[in-house]
Order: sequence, then structure tokens, then C-alpha cells
Amino acid sequence: MEILETIGFDLGHGETAVAKAIVESIEPPEMLEINNKKNQITALGWHPKLGYLVGEQALIQAGVTQLKISFKQKPNNDPKYRETITTFLATYYHLLKESRQIEGGKSNYFYVGCPSGWSLSEREEYQKLLQEAGIPQLNVVPESRAAFMQAKEAGKLEYDKLKSSVLIVDIGSSTTDFTLVKSLHEVPIDFGSNALGASLIDKAIFAHTVAKHEQSSLLEKVFAEYPHHQARCEIACRKAKEDYFSNEQLYSDPESFARGFESINEQIYFIPQVNKFLMEEILNQPLLELEQKSWIQSFKEAVSEAKEKVEKLDLVPKLVLMTGGASRMKFTHQICQEMFSEPETLLRPDPEPERCIALGLARVGRWDLRATAFKEEVNKLFDENLLKNLIEKHIPELIESLTKPLADNLIEHVVKQGLKGWQKNKIRTLADLETSMKSRAEEWLKSDSVQQIINHQCTSWFNNKIQPDLAAKTDPICRKYQIPRSSLRFEDSIDPAFVNPELRIGDTILADTVAFIINVVIGGGTIASIITLILTGHLILPIALVYGASVMAAGMELNRKSVKEAIKTNVDVPGWMRSTFLSDKKIDDMCVSIKPELENILREQLTANQEAFDQLIEKVGQGLQKALSTKVEEAIILIQ
Repeated sequence: MEILETIGFDLGHGETAVAKAIVESIEPPEMLEINNKKNQITALGWHPKLGYLVGEQALIQAGVTQLKISFKQKPNNDPKYRETITTFLATYYHLLKESRQIEGGKSNYFYVGCPSGWSLSEREEYQKLLQEAGIPQLNVVPESRAAFMQAKEAGKLEYDKLKSSVLIVDIGSSTTDFTLVKSLHEVPIDFGSNALGASLIDKAIFAHTVAKHEQSSLLEKVFAEYPHHQARCEIACRKAKEDYFSNEQLYSDPESFARGFESINEQIYFIPQVNKFLMEEILNQPLLELEQKSWIQSFKEAVSEAKEKVEKLDLVPKLVLMTGGASRMKFTHQICQEMFSEPETLLRPDPEPERCIALGLARVGRWDLRATAFKEEVNKLFDENLLKNLIEKHIPELIESLTKPLADNLIEHVVKQGLKGWQKNKIRTLADLETSMKSRAEEWLKSDSVQQIINHQCTSWFNNKIQPDLAAKTDPICRKYQIPRSSLRFEDSIDPAFVNPELRIGDTILADTVAFIINVVIGGGTIASIITLILTGHLILPIALVYGASVMAAGMELNRKSVKEAIKTNVDVPGWMRSTFLSDKKIDDMCVSIKPELENILREQLTANQEAFDQLIEKVGQGLQKALSTKVEEAIILIQ
């Protein structure tokens, strides 16, 4: 069955939220509801008649005899933990299907978050555990990745920041995780034993409330005998904390308090209350879980350590993205801003941290599926030898584009200069002229000017021949996944040197092409053909008329071939005669007359040397495939 929906399941230590994204749509994911709420306390209760209840219903339903809260942790073999977490997930899954908010079965793919500090093996073990809940398709991904994806797709991250470095600070109920996203790749910043979670503040409020309660001894006995009452009272402490941090200015007055409420029975009430004075005391008191450091001190040290580790990578984050429900605590913003100052680093707290991870997980799931399909479609172009065939088809145009400028420049820099050297008596015989021309041709063909000619022609050939055909294949893929066509095009990014970072075919191909042309011009006999054309068309007859007697005296049979060879090898025309035989005008006329023949010779020899072009096709194809693969990796971040 085709996957139609991705479900982002944010199973948090403190709260749980679920979102859904349609795979074939780029519309934002929608939050799903349980008990008519988009966020639920992570709580699992057992009712003798109603069975398992989750969230608020587990807390307020009369008759609940067992209650578990805050049970998210690293996977372990404790059977009670394993039963609690799989039952919670299975109950949620059942309620979502029952309310018809999800299809269920294999049409859904669940993406569940975990702290980025968890190792790969812990993540895999957690995934195996959650799969025991009976959900057919489920994957576990780091919550930091979800936060990044939500920020990216909600338009909170510009493309330059996406490609640079972003530090994600995820302050959860049980842990605080730091993740560096560098060039789209995540690098968790591990702090070893990470116990810095906001639930420690809840516990401190709870301990303070119990200690100050007029019936504290009785409360302790009740909690020992009925753990579900303690769980409800801890939830009341959390609500008092959340109320305080949502309205800090309101509770700066010593007479104002953020309160929670829980009724144990008709005589015993549990009412935690917090104001600025008490919260500052709690945040600065030593905690056993933090090795006798305070919450604020531990957070400052964690942010400082994260900064040090980022600096060791020679990076300055462009953005500090804060998420997690506890990121609403304003003092955490102030500490992060002190450590990472503007304008080098921007601080951006998520406006809805309690929903950020669920929405991000749904987006991650959709993105994973669409990105995989996108890559498969592009890779199919390689599998079908499309690139090789496309390049091979246009090799005749490449040969034609190289022929004319090479012929023009060979005549100008090699033929004309060589003939002028002979004219001015700097070269003795025509055989010496041939040797000189070969040397001059090889030197010229290795020069920067020839490289520029070849670069220019290859670039023009690629842009005018290869790119349009390639775009005809890639543009429909880009349209399908609703990303710019330029994402898989090279038309605006190949520089004239043909060594663009995105298309690094240049260095190897250029060297091979120059060597190939040298072989065609010299090894292929092009220079020899030029000398033959010169002799045949312009010099044999006048030289033979003057030197015929001496040639015959050498015992040679006077035929065209032997005269040509004899003149070429033996005759050293006096300097005063050379300008008569070969005036400047004759040199220009000769160059004009031999140009068509030279172009034909180059064209024929280039075309005939199929083996060299086979290698060229192979290397250009490989280089283009590599370059296109790089573009694919950059383009997938634009997929929604």
C-alpha cells in the first residue's frame, strides 16, 4: 500500500503532541487532537472499566487506580518501563484511528523523536521497542532534526543559513540537547550524562511545597501508598511553573503567585505556588541530579561548553535556534544571547516550542519519502546511460566547434610565423621549417591561449547542446517536486574556465583534450600536410626552375615526389631570394588558400580518432554525473 501520510509523534517526557503531513502535498502539517487537545501531558492511567487512558483524561478521570507520568527515557530492559511506553503509544495509535484522524495501517508512516544525544544503538533499540506497540511503519529520528526541518519549512531559515551552521538548543523536560547543523548535516554535541531537564524544576517546586505543607508527613504517607496522587501533584507543580514563565512580569510582585491545584481528598489539598523570589531560589539551589550545581549554573556551563566545541571546529553559528517546551523560560534566552552575540549569531526561539517537534517530525517524514523518490528519479537518468548517450550525440558539434578556431590560430601562430621565419632566413631548409613548425605547434598548443579557446568552445558546446537536452529531462522532475528548475541546471553556473566547483570536469578533460589535439596536429601529420600543401601549391616549381640543374647533378630522377623531397631536405635558398619566392602577400594568400584544407584535415583526424573521444565521453559523463549528484544533494533541502 502506498504511504499517504507521515505522522510526527513527539513523545516527550513532559508532554506529547502529534502532527500529520500529506505526502503528495506541500501544505503545512496539521496538529492532531486527543481529548480535544493538541498537546497532552505524557500520562498513562488505568481505569478498571474504561481501560487505558492517556493525557488529561488519565489525570482527571475518577476511578483511575494506576497513573504513570514522565516515563520517557533511554531504552532499557526494565519490563515495567517497556510495558508503559509501548502501551502509551499503542493507546494513542488506537485513539487516532478511532477518531479517523489517521488512516492507520501501511498508509501511515510514524516518525518518533528522540534526544539528539542518544547514540545510534540507543536510537535503534528505542525504535525496536516502539515497534512492539503494533504500528506497522515507524522510524525514530533526532528531535533536533525535526526542529531544524520545522524552522526551514516554516520559512524561519534563509537558504544561506541552511547551508552554513545552525546551533539547535533543545530544552526538554528530561534533557537539554545541543546539535550543530553544518552544511545540512547534523553533529550532536555530546555532554555525556545529560540530566539537565526542566522536570528538575518541577521536582524542586514539589519538594518545596511538600516541605512547607501543614500536613507534610501525611502527604508523604499518601504518596508512598498511592503513587498516582504524587503524579498528579507533580503535574500541578509543572503547571505552576509553566504559568510563572508565561507571565513572569506578573509574578514579580511578592504578593502574586502562579499556582497549581490538586485535591487529594476533601480534607487535603496540594497547592504549589511560585513567584519571582521563590523561582530564583529554586533555580539557584544545588541539585543532587546536577552534581550539586544549580539549574542555572548547569545551563550556563552547558551553553559555554557547546560554544567551545563549536569554536574548535572553527565555526561561528549563523543562528541559535531554541526549541523544546522549556525554551519559554526567558533566562535561557538571555544566557544564550550572552554566549553568542549578535550580529555574528542570531538568536531565534521557536514561537510554539510545544508543537515544533511534532510538526517537524511530520515534515521530516514527508521530506524523507519525497527526497528518496526525487533521488531515485534523477539516478534513473544515470542508469539508463542518458548522460553518455546525450554527450555522444553531440560530439560532432564539439568537433566542428573546435575545428575552425584551432585552424585559424594554427595558421596565425604556427604556419604564418614559421613561413616568416623561413622568409627572413632564420630557418635553413623546408625540412627545418617542418621541424620548427612542429615544435612551435606543440609549444602553442600548451599555451594558456589554446586552453582558453578549448575552454570557451567546450563551455559554449555544453551550454548550447548538452544543457538543453539535460534540462528537458530534469525540468519535469523539478516541477514534480516543486523546486526551482535551476536546482538541477548548470546554465548559470559554468564559468568560462570550465572548472566550476559544481562541474569539476575541467582539469582532467582540459589536459586530455590538449594532449589529444597535440597528437592530432603533430602525431597525426597535420603539420606535414601543411608543408606538403605549401610545397605543392607555391614553392616546388620556382625553386625547381632555379635549382633544377643542381638537383639533377645529385643524380636524382626529376619527378614531382623526388623534387619535392630533395628541395625540402637539401635546398637552402639564399636569403636575398626568399622574399621574392615568398613575399608577405604570398604568405597571406597561402594561409587563406590552405585554411579550408587545414580545417578538413583537423576535422577528419579528430573524427577518425574515435578511441580518444570515447575516453572523452566517458570522463565528461562521469564528471557530469558527479556534478549532478552534488546538485541533487543541495536541491533536496528545498523539497517540502
